[in-house]
This record gives sequence, C-alpha cells and structure tokens, in this order.
Amino acid sequence: MKLLAFVDLHGSLKALDKIKAKAKQADMIVCAGDISIFENNLDYLLFQLNKLNKPVLVIPGNHEDNTDISQLTNELNNVTNIHKKAFAKDNLLFLGYGGSGFSMVDKEFISISKKFEKELKKHKDKKTILVTHAPPYKTKLDKIQGEACGNKSIKNFILKVKPNLVISGHLHENAGKEDKIKSIRLVNPGPYGKIIIL
Repeated sequence: MKLLAFVDLHGSLKALDKIKAKAKQADMIVCAGDISIFENNLDYLLFQLNKLNKPVLVIPGNHEDNTDISQLTNELNNVTNIHKKAFAKDNLLFLGYGGSGFSMVDKEFISISKKFEKELKKHKDKKTILVTHAPPYKTKLDKIQGEACGNKSIKNFILKVKPNLVISGHLHENAGKEDKIKSIRLVNPGPYGKIIIL
C-alpha cells in the first residue's frame, strides 16, 4: 500500500497542485490537519481532494472545527473524517486524533486512546497508523529552537501500543522531518506531501 501523507496545507493552491500530482502514485491519501486557514475555502479544498477518486482520510487541525469537517465530508464519496475514530482498510488500521496541538498533556486523547486500544485488539493482524495533528513529545518533530513542545499523552500512547507509523504536523518548522521512537517511524510529511510505502 502506498500512502500519500500531508499536513499544514493552509489553503496553499501551489501545495494542493503538488498533492494532486503525487496522488497519482498513491493508493490512499492522509491529511493530518490544517488543510485550511481558519476554514477559508475548506469546502473547496475537500472537494478537490474528493475529485482525486481515491480514499482520503482527514482530521481537523487547529484551523478547523470537527463539526464543520464532519458535515462537509459526509457529503463527499471519497473523503472521510477519522477524528477520534478508527478506520480499517485492507491490511491497515488508522487511528485519528486532530485538534489544537498546543497542549503537552491531553486528557481527551487519553480518554479516546482507551477506545483505540479496543480497536487494536480487534485488528491485531493489521498494521497501525496513528494520525495526529500534534507531534509526539521530545522528537525531531516537536522541537522549536531546541525546545521540545510536543504532546506527552500521544508519546505515551505510542510507547504503549507501538504503531507501525505515526503521521503528525502542526509545527511548520519541522515539515519533512522524520524520527523514530524505538523502531516506530514518525513523519511530518509537510504541505507538499510524502509517499510512504507500507
């Protein structure tokens, strides 16, 4: 399976064109939030992704409201909002959690992660991809001026369940960077996107 992952598009039509071009190589597309700037042209951006005629999974970032993303994606055939949800496709299980990305400890994520653990037990045969807007704490994905400012709750979940891949963003300075927690691959694919083979 070839995934095209991207994040923090922020309404850039130049970046959207690059995503459209790369989508030809991909089986699925994943957006880890902030597709818009405070929802400006959100409907247009999601419609453009829908026109790619491939499964597209999205979560809200700190620039989108989950209710609005849900309403818009419910009208589209190919785009699915996976915020606080599990989504199984072929041999993959996606776990999605969007939102602000500014907190180091997220009680809501801790609560949702219990639901995610139940889903993992149901899908033991599948590879797991965790999609969050906030980056995990103390990695190359969350450093700004040498200081770690990522999410500790997400990092603890990663250490506990050991997903195969983590896709996140939020901190534009780290676009395109990768890291590992033990053997777990962490990717900030940036607005121009990255093809990931699973």
